[in-house]
Amino acid sequence: MCNTLVIHFLRCIMWQFLFNNGSSMDQYITFFSNHPMLSMAWVALIVMIIIITIKIQISPIKMISPQELTFLVNREDGLVVDIRDAKDFKARRIVDSKHLAKEKITNNDFVSLENSKDKPIIVVCNAGMSAQSVASQLLKAGFSKVNVLKGGISAWSSAGLPVVNK
Repeated sequence: MCNTLVIHFLRCIMWQFLFNNGSSMDQYITFFSNHPMLSMAWVALIVMIIIITIKIQISPIKMISPQELTFLVNREDGLVVDIRDAKDFKARRIVDSKHLAKEKITNNDFVSLENSKDKPIIVVCNAGMSAQSVASQLLKAGFSKVNVLKGGISAWSSAGLPVVNK
């Protein structure tokens, strides 16, 4: 979604610069010269969006949807690793998910996952934000197929997919 918006935005800018009449280009030049700080801020934002988009595309850690998670678990014997608090994990979790305590994450203690080094690992948190750093740690620890559930357990529940409630 973000990639297509960035591409569309850049195409619109290029279209404006290349195919509009000269008066439009003069307006841009006038604006840039009258508002250098604002212009630099816009350029910096565009550059940051492009860099983030490229990083996401080339990252070995993929953000996956709940449907893709289901596919990885069913077809490739993927393992769902839940990094939320033990209390949250016990209250609601994805079926067959495995809990990884914060203490183990902090100490890079992934011994309980060693049997799954070559299987797809899907890291799940509440909203998909904190899982990225744990996924990076797993990748550095030698796990080859690390993924993050985009939107976390919230996205899973919103999709109407089954959870274990206890």
